[in-house]
Amino acid sequence: MCARPIAEPHQHVVDLDSRALMCACRPCYLLFTQREAELRYRAVPDRYLSFPDFTLAPGQWDSLQIPVGLAFLFHNSRQGRNVAFYPGPAGAAESELPLDAWQPVLDANPPLHQLAPDVEALLIRVPERGGDATCHLVPIDACYELIGRLRRVWRGFDGGSDARRELDSFFTTVRSRSREAS
Repeated sequence: MCARPIAEPHQHVVDLDSRALMCACRPCYLLFTQREAELRYRAVPDRYLSFPDFTLAPGQWDSLQIPVGLAFLFHNSRQGRNVAFYPGPAGAAESELPLDAWQPVLDANPPLHQLAPDVEALLIRVPERGGDATCHLVPIDACYELIGRLRRVWRGFDGGSDARRELDSFFTTVRSRSREAS
């Protein structure tokens, strides 16, 4: 943005019009941290939360029409709706999230309303072999990092064993960074 060299690690901002993530130096990043300001760009925070009481009723995941057991959902303020993405061999695939199906999940899990539009996502994992679904609030750039990591190792129809190991490693990191939502 300002042509200043960007250090590692660095922060990101989201261009709300194009949905592009942009690397930013610290001073530029700080310019876009005010949630209330009417700006084209938003700073991506580094907040990680876990929701240990997250519930997903039987059949709710299927009603969301997400064909795999992993997705991230966020509120797109420009479109005025929630959107969902899930991994695939070509990267992130968008699901046409039926709004009437998502509302019961939100109603059953009030802490999920802490989500900041455009820059944070709810990362939901539904185990293949049964068990409880997990949900974390994560920065949106972490979701795209996960998609990139999976895409690099994806093999076959379901991603293969390397993708599953990558996914497990990613969630280990997410759990270690997360604090319990209140």
